[in-house]
Amino acid sequence: MATNKNNLTTSWGAPVGDNQNSMTAGSRGPTLIQDVHLLEKLAHFNRERVPERVVHAKGAGAHGYFEVTNDVSTYTKAAFLSEVGKRTPLFVRFSTVAGENGSADTVRDPRGFAVKFYTEEGNYDLVGNNTPVFFIRDAIKFPDFIHTQKRDPRTHLKNPTAVWDFWSLSPESLHQVSILMSDRGIPATLRHMHGFGSHTFKWVNAEGDGVWVKYHFKTEQGVKNLAPDVAAKIAGENPDYHTEDLFNAIEKGDLPSWKLYVQIMPLEDADTYRFDPFDVTKVWSQKDYPLIEVGRMVLDRNPENYFAEVEQATFSPGTLVPGIDVSPDKMLQGRLFAYSDAHRYRVGANHQALPINRPRSEINNYQRDGQMRFDDNGGRSVYYEPNSFGGPTESHENKQAAYPVSGVADSVAYDHNDHYTQAGDLYRLLSEDERTRLVANIVEAMKPVEKEEIKLRQIQHFYKADPEYGTRVADGLGLSVPQQVK
Repeated sequence: MATNKNNLTTSWGAPVGDNQNSMTAGSRGPTLIQDVHLLEKLAHFNRERVPERVVHAKGAGAHGYFEVTNDVSTYTKAAFLSEVGKRTPLFVRFSTVAGENGSADTVRDPRGFAVKFYTEEGNYDLVGNNTPVFFIRDAIKFPDFIHTQKRDPRTHLKNPTAVWDFWSLSPESLHQVSILMSDRGIPATLRHMHGFGSHTFKWVNAEGDGVWVKYHFKTEQGVKNLAPDVAAKIAGENPDYHTEDLFNAIEKGDLPSWKLYVQIMPLEDADTYRFDPFDVTKVWSQKDYPLIEVGRMVLDRNPENYFAEVEQATFSPGTLVPGIDVSPDKMLQGRLFAYSDAHRYRVGANHQALPINRPRSEINNYQRDGQMRFDDNGGRSVYYEPNSFGGPTESHENKQAAYPVSGVADSVAYDHNDHYTQAGDLYRLLSEDERTRLVANIVEAMKPVEKEEIKLRQIQHFYKADPEYGTRVADGLGLSVPQQVK
């Protein structure tokens, strides 16, 4: 007899006879191990939560499309950017960085801004934040940095002393710290914030000519932020406030949208620009490299299932298409490995085959087997390369563009160590009210720091960026700026 569509079944499709009572030896038990439905149900329940992301655990997502509005084919041969009016489906995941999966949306934290373009040449992931810079510029420091943002292993509480100790000993963080502690540190909604690729990437055109590029998503809803007291109140009343706002906006047809712009730098300028263009703690002046419009991103459809689409979505800056390459940015270079490796651990070796991650273009490779291989696993096709049986081969025209490298293999720091000019410029750009709030946020965040030497060390960094900046923070903490920096 065929199973009725409304019948409850096991995971292998057999109808379930009783879903309310375990199979026992008599009414008092014990429970029998032969109740395979019970065992399967409990075993699956134990595994319903994949390991949460180490960072960006709390997130919200939506489907949409990207439409090209300006011809950029002079700069890149990427097919999805090839002509004005071309539309490409995409999926976006927004997230906080440091908190766990159940943490509040309205905390002071950078927001992840990850976009997966389903192009005809394969997927392209642009994995950035809502800030144009980051706290560190070498991936070797990333685990230590994130440890300071997570819970103290002894108290299992957040540790402000660890946070500010690390920042004060890592002066390259000053620019991002200043953004984080400003009004922009708590967006009003996910719809009311900009997004950035943050790193420098390389675009290559059909002739093989390259340029360096930075991405800027500008919200068409306008930038809006939350005051700390309002954010704290919302966190207590509705910790899923941003998630709910995004879902409801799309559901009622108030579709969020962003304009994508890029900055373009000629390759040769990288050797002479006043800041290292591959240092992710720095920005390029828009006076030097103006914004060029590329297209428009619109989010128009909510996920049908959060786990299948938002939680299992995987992004990596190494997911590239022809016409878009990487740069020598040391933080980016580390992320090229770390992100995909995290997905292999968290979701599995075949995470790219899941529907939310699977390219809309044809997949031809020799990767086989592994956990959760749920397609035909390549069937009977040839499973190695090179081969004599007509299997897929490389297309040399799609190799990444070459660029010269030289030097001694060594653990080497960046040549440029000006961590103060851009942070100071940012402070001086703020209005007096914005400066007052910035200083108040910093003072409030630093008060719990246990060691005075950490506070004084951080005050020196603020002072070097701008004397007024450092002095006001020092005054707020009841301290004096160390004489050696005046």
